[in-house]
Amino acid sequence: MSTLEVSSSLRGWTNCTLKEVVSLQRGHDLTDAQRHPGDVPVMSAAGQNGFHDTAIVRGPGVVVGRSGASIGRVHYCKTDFWPHNTALYVTDFHGNVPLFTFYFLRRLHLSRYNSGGAQPSLNRNFIYPLDVTIPQPKEQQTIAAALSDVDGLIGALDKLIAKKRAIKQAAMQQLLTGKTRLPGFSGEWKSTSLGDIASVSKGSGLSKSVVGESGSRKCVLYGELFTTYGSRIDEVFSRTDSEDGRPSHVGDILMPGSTTTVGADLAKAFALLDDGVAIGGDINIIRPHSSDRVCSAFLADYLTEVKKAEITARTQGITIIHLYGRDLLDLELELPPFPEQTAIATVLSDMDAEIAALERRPDKTKQFKQGMMQSLLTGRVRLLDPPEAKAKV
Repeated sequence: MSTLEVSSSLRGWTNCTLKEVVSLQRGHDLTDAQRHPGDVPVMSAAGQNGFHDTAIVRGPGVVVGRSGASIGRVHYCKTDFWPHNTALYVTDFHGNVPLFTFYFLRRLHLSRYNSGGAQPSLNRNFIYPLDVTIPQPKEQQTIAAALSDVDGLIGALDKLIAKKRAIKQAAMQQLLTGKTRLPGFSGEWKSTSLGDIASVSKGSGLSKSVVGESGSRKCVLYGELFTTYGSRIDEVFSRTDSEDGRPSHVGDILMPGSTTTVGADLAKAFALLDDGVAIGGDINIIRPHSSDRVCSAFLADYLTEVKKAEITARTQGITIIHLYGRDLLDLELELPPFPEQTAIATVLSDMDAEIAALERRPDKTKQFKQGMMQSLLTGRVRLLDPPEAKAKV
């Protein structure tokens, strides 16, 4: 299609090819040796990739991943920038609104148009002939503003969540060491060892092949301690019909017993707040002798946050890293009385609940935004009245 024409189904929108919407050009080489300190963003296939002292494209601008794993990814830069050679960048918007163009190109899922072989590649001449339909600039501006407002809300929620996490981390460092005391508590914390207050055993059996979403028994596999659960396990997701696995008691503390993943942290403790759960192999089970002397939720946080370095020093192995329960028995602890343990655990649990509630909001907002993009960028929902509707008023 060489000429622009008005869509019969969407008054005010234009049928055209992608080449008539944007002109694209390959970015420019910039080696580490050629970079100089500055505040100019370098925009690559994966997004901003450091800074430089020279800009060769005026902002606002749009870049699209051209090569590698990030082909087709679309990025927006408000300021002047340097486009990296791993990306294509828009040299001419042909009168279209840059921010609208960013959202519009994202919706096209350009990663589908890989024209390379072993090395993924996006060829501008391969996507130029794509048939598209776009609104006029005024409506583009309105759509872009609406989507940008939602992005702003998501960004604000992400910042709030990060702030709440930082506050909780600071609270843990203060409360779990006694540097800060909750109102109504005073006095010295008592020294003890883990072996004095708890026994340590190990889970058994249970392979992934016998675990699923259904079954007569709740169960926990050691890998789930890295991927599924937080410091308090009050809802167990996996099920099995196998008779393997050591049955838990309410208040057991679980710690992974081994890992083959470089950098994975074995110094993580999880308070299991459920009874009769089948505990699989490679899990250390710390079972307090008395439930009115030790608050499991407190002890799990204490071991993870305060004793992390000491526990890590007790791990063994090179290819496979092990943490043996017997090596934890003489771990020295400084613990407050049980009522203070419970109070601290409650404060931290309340913080976790607040963070969890906040974390659900960005997910819902992102789902809402996807629906908005589908509706607004296809013209199914109009934020401005179509021309013929205005004429009838």
